[in-house]
Parts: sequence; structure tokens; C-alpha cells
Amino acid sequence: MTDVRPVEDRADLRRFIDYPYKKYRADPQWVPPLRMSEWDTFNPEKNPFYEHARVDLFLAERDAEVVGRVAVIDDDLHNKTHHDNLLFFGFFEARDAEAAQALFAAVEKRAGKLGRGRVRGPASPSLNDSAGFQLDAYDTTPYLMMPQNPPSYPEWTEAAGYEKIMDLYAWRLHQREGISERVLRLAERVERRLDFTIRPLDMRRYSEEVDLVLTFYNDHWEDHWGQIQYTEAEARKLAADLKQIIDPEMVLFLEIAGEIEGVAVGFPDANQVFHKIPDGKLFPWGIIHFLNKRRIIDRIRMPILGVTPEYRNKGLELALIKAFAERGIERGYVEAECSWILEDNEAINKGIRAAGGELYKTYRLYQKELAP
Repeated sequence: MTDVRPVEDRADLRRFIDYPYKKYRADPQWVPPLRMSEWDTFNPEKNPFYEHARVDLFLAERDAEVVGRVAVIDDDLHNKTHHDNLLFFGFFEARDAEAAQALFAAVEKRAGKLGRGRVRGPASPSLNDSAGFQLDAYDTTPYLMMPQNPPSYPEWTEAAGYEKIMDLYAWRLHQREGISERVLRLAERVERRLDFTIRPLDMRRYSEEVDLVLTFYNDHWEDHWGQIQYTEAEARKLAADLKQIIDPEMVLFLEIAGEIEGVAVGFPDANQVFHKIPDGKLFPWGIIHFLNKRRIIDRIRMPILGVTPEYRNKGLELALIKAFAERGIERGYVEAECSWILEDNEAINKGIRAAGGELYKTYRLYQKELAP
């Protein structure tokens, strides 16, 4: 018999955080997050996400042993932005189908108490972070800030009555191969037709440059399915976390007449470093790998690629991809992942495919309508 109960104290939180490290210890593809970051994630004083949401954590236990966990996420910003009435689940882990069903039942019970009409997930804790269950490519290690899970999780979710609501695509580009001649010709044609410049991020103005990316993202992504704006505090925290690994040459601004009309943001794949730290503890030995990160990292993830609405479908997406690929090759990156992209974002998916991208991994978000 599996019992599910709320996390009530620090000892419970430790068991909640520890569970994935124990579950995946022998999995060669698992990338353990840094433990200090996990503690910060669930600390309302350090995670600004809690300024607009409430997160309740639950443990599944059997014979006093943890066999699963889940977070119930009630995000006011999402519901206000999308005029919705849903509850998210995230940080899901389960040993077996019985534990999974018990956890989903606890999530739905909580949703009923809050008066929510549907449950969606996984989002850990939102679509601005880690979202979706991986459906394929289980023999690959995930890129930075991308989730991973065993094949059983989608099966157990569907068995609990959840249905697909949206797929998220991950595209892979092999940098050494460059981009196709056709795309080069198209990008060069755009360069001749439109007067624009592409420049990298200026680390001397890091704070101001972060503001530019935040403004661009919030202005042009909120109308996308399920997206919410980063608050200023969330953007500041993310920028501070990434400053230790950021490669300014891989954060590109496309400008026309002095105005930013396009952005491509790349994050060096720090998961290649974290993969070498199996217990997630940076000290004492993990710091050695982190200090050698420039020698270890040869992959880069592009989580943001887009142009303003008035310049879409004019080829500027290809110009950004071309510049990103050329700089990536110069910087020694051998592989890039563009992720995630909504399955219905035809313009960006088409551009990445034309540039030689391979759709190699899909993540799925599920939803369940609850009885009134």
C-alpha cells in the first residue's frame, strides 16, 4: 500500500530532494542537478517564483521508504495571463505504477480543494524552467535545463487519464557540418536585402544586456501557448546563475536602425560538467570539474530564437541561425540543441529544419479535466 503525505519539515524536504539521486544512481544518462541549487529551488526566500505561486510538495511512501514524489504548483501568474483555472504538477518521480497513481490522486485531490478545473504537467515549476515528459531518445543525456525521465512516466500518466495537450520539440544541429548551402544562400540574400547588424552580448554591460533580453522575451513570447512572463526578480536570478557559464559570443542581438528586432540566446551545456558530479555535490571534488568547464563543454543549447512580429517570415530567423552556427564553430562547439520549440511554431521549426536541424527528441505536456 502506497501512502502519500505532504512534506512538512526540513527532514521531509531532504528526502524529497534525495530521492532522484538514489533512484538514478546507476543510470549512465542521468545528469544530477547540483544539490545546492535544488535546495534553493524549494526555498521561498531564494526562489522568486514563489512571489506569484504556491508550491506544495508530497512524498509517496511504502513501508516507511520513499517510492515517489510530486510538487503541486498553483501559479497565479499563469492563470491570470491565460484566463485559466488550472493546477500544475511537477518534479514528478515514481518507482512504479502504483506509486504514480497514488501521486496523481493526491494532485487531483489538492486541485479539487483549490477549486481548479484541470491539471497540467509536468512543469518544474513552470514552462520557463523544465517542462514535459521525454518521449524518445532515452540514450542521450539532456541539455542544460531540459528534463529527463524513463519511458514509463508517459505511460503511467496516460493510465491516470491524462491526455496530450502540447508537444515540445528539441532540434539537434551538428556544428562541425555547418549549415546547408541552400540556407547560406537564403541568409546571404536576406543580408543583401535588409540593412541589419548582428552583435554579441557585451559583458561590460551585463545587467543592461539582460534587461534587453528580458524585455524582448516578455514582449514577444507571452502570446505563445502556455508562456508566462519572467518577472524581473526571476530574470535577475537566472542571469546571476548563468553568468558563471555564459559565452557572450553566443548571445546575439539582431538590430535594425538601432532597435532590437531579433534575439538568439545560447547557453553552454553545463550538464556536461554536472554529469561528472554523480552525487550533485560541488564540494570538495566537483569544483575541479566546474573550474575546468571550458575544456569539458563542447555543446550549446539555444533556448531563445525569434524576431519581432513585423519581421517574421522575412528570413531573419535564418540569418540568426547562420550567425549562431558560424560563431559556434569558431568557439569550438561541436553540437547545438534548439529547445524547446512548440510543435505549432511553424516558422521557427521550419527555419531550423531548413538549416539542417534534426528533430531528435520530443517532450509532452499532459492535461486532465476534473469533474466539477
